[in-house]
Amino acid sequence: MSELFATTGTIAAIATAVVPQQGSVGIVRVSGSQAMAIAQTLFHTPGRQIWETHRILYGYIRHPQTQQLVDESLLLMMKAPRSYTREDVVEFHCHGGIMAVQQVLQLCLEQGARLAQPGEFTLRAFLNGRLDLTQAESIADLVGARSPQAAQTALAGLQGKLAHPIRQLRANCLDILAEIEARIDFEEDLPPLHDKAIISEIEKIAAEITRLLATKDKGELLRTGLKVAIVGRPNVGKSSLLNAWSQSDRAIVTDLPGTTRDVVESQLVVGGIPVQVLDTAGIRETADQVEKIGVERSQRTASAADLVLLTIDASDGWTQGDQEIYAQVQHRPLILVINKIDLVETEFIKSLKYPNTIHQVVATAAAQNQGIDTLETAILEIVKFGKVQAADMDLAINQRQAAALIQAKISLERVQTTIAEQLPLDFWTIDLRGAIQVLGEITGDEVTESVLDRIFSRFCIGK
Repeated sequence: MSELFATTGTIAAIATAVVPQQGSVGIVRVSGSQAMAIAQTLFHTPGRQIWETHRILYGYIRHPQTQQLVDESLLLMMKAPRSYTREDVVEFHCHGGIMAVQQVLQLCLEQGARLAQPGEFTLRAFLNGRLDLTQAESIADLVGARSPQAAQTALAGLQGKLAHPIRQLRANCLDILAEIEARIDFEEDLPPLHDKAIISEIEKIAAEITRLLATKDKGELLRTGLKVAIVGRPNVGKSSLLNAWSQSDRAIVTDLPGTTRDVVESQLVVGGIPVQVLDTAGIRETADQVEKIGVERSQRTASAADLVLLTIDASDGWTQGDQEIYAQVQHRPLILVINKIDLVETEFIKSLKYPNTIHQVVATAAAQNQGIDTLETAILEIVKFGKVQAADMDLAINQRQAAALIQAKISLERVQTTIAEQLPLDFWTIDLRGAIQVLGEITGDEVTESVLDRIFSRFCIGK
């Protein structure tokens, strides 16, 4: 392995967030052959407590030389192989905050452990056969989940719901390869291969790969979320829309145009999708230098957003200012939000004219908290997510897995071409082996050092 993951020796790290004056418990995790010895050196138990695996002990952590008390804590011991890493693991459950866990970690390092690299505990779990690569990546997704649906999808991956179909595809390819190689080695003793049967099997594998690839965009949406920018002229109700939607007072709302001078952000979950809502400054020509900066930021935010909510004032109708803003954002996925409908008659709203290139229109009265549900439904329709049930999201691949599946599909297409051109059987096996290899890289049955470095370096330290 590379220097990034020198997976020998005993490692230690703080396994919980370290935040001043927050968090009641902090955990220091130690894994490796010296973990138990370090625990016995540092941890002192009152009374007659039994030191055995999978038992929690109560006691004190003391400096081994000075016997100075460092913390009152609990100790959890897990002997190999019944642990996360399949090595001896101990966890010191200390008081939260900064000082206790940092002092305990320092004592562990002084006793011979080394500081763990990002993701090294999970890497050891993989190398020791506790997890495959799809499960390891699902752990990272679970830690970073920003919605209940994202967490459920990560848990499904952790339970092997992605690894199973990938391994089945690889097994099917290996069966085809065995059939071909048997004909190469024992051509005179076996009946000839049926080209059409082989092609049919390859087509079935390719179809399943296509099905798995279809989950990539959904998976990315759950992992990274949707960035939504609320744009429009000053005083059309953008900030009121944000506040009503987020059920908070994140944005200042007044009758004065130009109140919002910078981008205001709120995090929401819509239909299981994490949504980052950005309320931008009203876009207009202005001589005010501060407001001008805000307008420029609004324009950049709209350009980078996944979805734009172009908000207009129902009582003003579609104005020249709205047209100018629309010209800047029309290349983005867009919903027209007609706000302040409570101030006008229904017939007037129906008679409003706007570009016929706008296909999604929602009417709201943000100050009265009206139309938010309709807006969320429109957003789900935009991302083609509205009819997807939770069960459909049990399987969602990431970019690395998608790249490998695409390469496997290309290799299988080459095998079909080779068969169609009636080339010798030896040529059939070349690209078939390539498909088998990249499918193995997804689960870790075949994996390179660079792939491991790329995956586990993205983990937090302590996981």
